[in-house]
Amino acid sequence: MQRKERTLITFIVLSACLAATPAMAADGQATVNINTASAEQLMLLPRIGPSVAQKILEFREKNGRFKAAEDLMLVQGIGERTFELIMPHIAVTGETTLTEKVKIEKG
Repeated sequence: MQRKERTLITFIVLSACLAATPAMAADGQATVNINTASAEQLMLLPRIGPSVAQKILEFREKNGRFKAAEDLMLVQGIGERTFELIMPHIAVTGETTLTEKVKIEKG
């Protein structure tokens, strides 16, 4: 399977899974609303530093609100791997409730 096909399939599956995802994950996990978050709030997400946070803000200014969480992969610097890591911690509606940097286990 080619990369574009894998990306499309991933996008479709994730879209279906996240279509009804509320601002707070089902397990009570805190999230960042990628449509309203500041750069500082975006940097609470794993693998998101100042440069990528700024790119998210610029993308949002230029293109408007993210309609789905997967649209974040349109931002330069956010690929499939990064998206998989941040997906449980992002939302496109509701309040940002994440208050501490998400740490990921290396392994």
